[in-house]
Amino acid sequence: MADASGRRDEPLVLGIETSCDETGVGIVRGHTLLADAVASSVEEHARFGGVVPEVASRAHLEAMVPTIRRALKEAGVAARDLDGIAVTAGPGLSGALLVGVSAAKAYAYALGKPLYGVNHLASHICVDQLEHGALPEPTMALLVSGGHSSLLLAPDITSDVRPLGSTIDDAAGEAFDKVARVLHLGFPGGPVIDRIAREGDPNAIRFPRGLTGPRDAAYDFSFSGLKTSVARWIEAKRAAGEEVPVADVSASFQEAVADVLTRKAVRACKDNGVDHLMIGGGVAANSRLRAMAARRCEDAGITLRIPRPKLCTDNGAMVAALGAEMVARGRAASAWDLSADSSLPVTEPHVPATAANEHGHSPGHGHSHGPAQGHDHDHDHDHFHELSKDNLYS
Repeated sequence: MADASGRRDEPLVLGIETSCDETGVGIVRGHTLLADAVASSVEEHARFGGVVPEVASRAHLEAMVPTIRRALKEAGVAARDLDGIAVTAGPGLSGALLVGVSAAKAYAYALGKPLYGVNHLASHICVDQLEHGALPEPTMALLVSGGHSSLLLAPDITSDVRPLGSTIDDAAGEAFDKVARVLHLGFPGGPVIDRIAREGDPNAIRFPRGLTGPRDAAYDFSFSGLKTSVARWIEAKRAAGEEVPVADVSASFQEAVADVLTRKAVRACKDNGVDHLMIGGGVAANSRLRAMAARRCEDAGITLRIPRPKLCTDNGAMVAALGAEMVARGRAASAWDLSADSSLPVTEPHVPATAANEHGHSPGHGHSHGPAQGHDHDHDHDHFHELSKDNLYS
């Protein structure tokens, strides 16, 4: 079946993302986004003030098949036309990851397509190819989300991603959630603080900038002290019977976060001789971070690449984008014993088959009905033959 892009020479890949509370399914042909279907369970977690792993896992189970069907319909392609299935293998919540990995393995096996277990963080970098074309090599990436604040150098997004710095305590997104909780703004905190901060003065309160001293780690981040400072400032106001200026607190806190993130990212580019900066992750949707990064990069002669906000948050499109790049560059597919790894290091952009199972067990290569036959390993997957493709794929 043809798709909107009409480019049959580029890999057509479906990506599945379930690392946290978003069930994301994306379909990409090369660098062209065909579908980006997302089912979020954020409302189910809001009353708890944060993501509950078990709730997230059950939500993924319920949303998986309908979201895949929606993505295929949106893209105007049939499942049999896919060149591969990509899935987030880690890092993330173990139970949530397992749902995605299990689904991807079932679909890949039933369709006889290669399976690619990819890294969540590397996917956040690769998604920018859907917005601005091929990534420059090397790419400097600043990833900021609820679980990660990282500076990464990527000479090759499919095989060589090097961590330069990361958060040593609270990630930026986590700090937004905790400050929002203290201000009684609800969950998630990032969008509401961003909105309220537009009415406040970012210079009203001088909150601390963590790890910015001359002896501090140049590329590491720390937002725990900032979060505590904001909480104590608010507590002091309330103890004195004074009204808390929510807009000013939000704006001043947000300014401190954006200041540290952009300052360190520009420094990393200069120190490493890189003239492009890519910013991704959920916090990259923050308006103040985007504006400050644009100004500082322009002043430093650095080209800034930030995907549109919808592609910054967790989504299946980013997984499909990295999967398509794996196919295009001929990277090895993952084995059928692919497992979820909640702490998968960013130095592993994808999880290829090991030497022990590369021969005869690599999924999907030249097989129309699953992996090579005649090996003991295949016996472990006989139960997949009971699946009805008519039920799985519409």
